[in-house]
Amino acid sequence: MVMLLTAVCIRAQLAAVSGTVMDEDTKKPLAAASVTTGSTTVVTNEDGFFTIKSSEPIMTLTVSHLGYLSQSISIDGQQSGQLKIRLKPAAVQLKEVLVFSKNPRELVTSAISRIPDNYSRTPELFSCFYREKVMKRQNYISVAEGVIDIYKSSYKYFVSRDRAAIRKGRRLLSPTESDTLSVKVLGGPVTALELDVVKNAEFLLNEKELNNYELRMDNPTTIADRPQFVVSISPMVTLPYALYFGKLYIDQETLAFTRIELELDMSDRDKATQLMLVKKPKGLRFRPKEMSCIVDYRTGADGITRISYLRNTFRFNCDWKRRLFATSFTAVCEMAVTSNTNTDVQPIRGRDSFDQRDAFFDKVDFFRDSTFWQDYNIIEPTESLDKAINKLLKKHLRNH
Repeated sequence: MVMLLTAVCIRAQLAAVSGTVMDEDTKKPLAAASVTTGSTTVVTNEDGFFTIKSSEPIMTLTVSHLGYLSQSISIDGQQSGQLKIRLKPAAVQLKEVLVFSKNPRELVTSAISRIPDNYSRTPELFSCFYREKVMKRQNYISVAEGVIDIYKSSYKYFVSRDRAAIRKGRRLLSPTESDTLSVKVLGGPVTALELDVVKNAEFLLNEKELNNYELRMDNPTTIADRPQFVVSISPMVTLPYALYFGKLYIDQETLAFTRIELELDMSDRDKATQLMLVKKPKGLRFRPKEMSCIVDYRTGADGITRISYLRNTFRFNCDWKRRLFATSFTAVCEMAVTSNTNTDVQPIRGRDSFDQRDAFFDKVDFFRDSTFWQDYNIIEPTESLDKAINKLLKKHLRNH
């Protein structure tokens, strides 16, 4: 239900609409809800808030979220304020004609066989918003964000052909020396390529790797009003490397993978550390707590399913051997695809591409430009992050 319509603001021929998405029953904000107008999509932040911008007048918005009925909203440019959108939880029933409800392995195998039909067969270029943020205990100590381009080759090829490049970016680091985090964990824009689980078949979706997991059917749900099978996975064997717990969401009609949730098994800290940690200073003890990711895919009007959103979370403790107490850290990288094209697409040149060894934070500029975002669509910062950014900026001004 739309409670209050917002104006369509035109500035330099740019239309923008803001609002909040919430659960109709509980009134709680819904994070990572998709908001779409035309070919442009953004996602809500942790407060359920969004701003969507377009070079064309915004006449309608489509809002969707896992487990909720989608909503199409007409925009009245003569009214003012912000949208307040309440989504209704969706009740889902399995279609009787589908025969996979008791055989999750058969279902997943069938979905894998449909990847060539469900995903792009031609190269595409994605424009994406990307943000990294690091917290020391409950305080933000660094933020980096920007616009990145991602070149994705046909899904008949492996991810090694895909590339990421920074179009523009900015960073902010706490000036307090004790806040400096000298640990590097797995992450960066290249993660958006490697965690495209559907394309990166060696990661999980292959017969050999699936043999390491127990698969079971969970209760179905909906994504964008489309019924979804839900298959849970959990480690079934012990291997030299850590496995994952997770859920695979599969469209009941097309058998396209639409969402993948994974959480690294932390029962063996050494194995988890091998996967998470890139480097650390000598004498520092690294204790992994969590590594999890969410990968969303969206099916376009052309029937092609594409990656649309990624969130990767790391939690770990660090302490020096002589210190009594460890310090907790949380690192999050988030990426949302805001637009894509498959017309006259050229690969990103090697010298322009982002390397896995590169740190996004080291390749972008300081938070100086108040008009940095201009017409780019972003994931709005949460209220707590917005306050932290202002606080860090004030510290920098005092120190300079």
